[in-house]
Amino acid sequence: MTTQEQSVVVVIGSGAIGQAIARRVGVAKKLLLADINEDNGRAVAKALEEVGYDTVSTFVDVSDRASVDALAQEAANLGPIAHVVHTAGLSPAQATPEAIVKVDLVGTAHVLEAFAEVVAPAGSGVVISSQAGHMLPSLPAEQYEALARTPAADLARLDFLQPDIITNSGVAYAIAKRANTLRVQAASVEWGDRGARLNSLSPGIIMTPLAHDELNSVAGDAYQRMIKASASGRVGTPDEIGAAAAFLMGEEGSFITGADLLIDGGVIAAIAAGRYQLTLGGGGN
Repeated sequence: MTTQEQSVVVVIGSGAIGQAIARRVGVAKKLLLADINEDNGRAVAKALEEVGYDTVSTFVDVSDRASVDALAQEAANLGPIAHVVHTAGLSPAQATPEAIVKVDLVGTAHVLEAFAEVVAPAGSGVVISSQAGHMLPSLPAEQYEALARTPAADLARLDFLQPDIITNSGVAYAIAKRANTLRVQAASVEWGDRGARLNSLSPGIIMTPLAHDELNSVAGDAYQRMIKASASGRVGTPDEIGAAAAFLMGEEGSFITGADLLIDGGVIAAIAAGRYQLTLGGGGN
């Protein structure tokens, strides 16, 4: 089999979760690692190549539609796109509400729209959302509809997403992650027209550099209480998310599309049971 004939796995965001998923689904395929931090992407690609993966790294800024379109075309030029893995995002401790909307919400919409045009028949995708999306109080039905179906180019202009309305990064993050699951469900219909599947994963506190930022932020104490209140009583690992993503994108998950899998160690259950008092200062992977 030549390189051109290989199936392609696109991993957007080469952090700990992206790497864990890449190791699970990238065997005997061309791995295209895309990151806004090109040095990080190259380092991850080199590390994976040294242990037997066929890798290439490239730049992408998910908040820029032209950049995402270029990535989709680059991937399609490499071969049939078997899997699309979208992990890129910002956390409440890292960014302003405006930046979170731009990257976590609009950026995800860009990826889903662009790759709906190029994913191969029988291909599959997974978007990494967050337990924070399950913490969001109910929104009016028209807002859910707008988050699910507004074209990416118009999303940031929605009235209820404006900076004078959303002034807290934790709230922006929760809305963005809820929108991710809604958009995955909506986009799965279009992906299905190509014979492809699309799902999301909502991790709880997974021990990544992003989680370290959150645990060391002003919300750190709340995170510790959240962990203690959960049924598992612990944080998760990137490899646990990698295993779940591989299941959703593989043959054993072939009847699953348009769904969201919550992997949070029981945090949302603890909130529902009244064992943890929810605040929206943070709450994501």
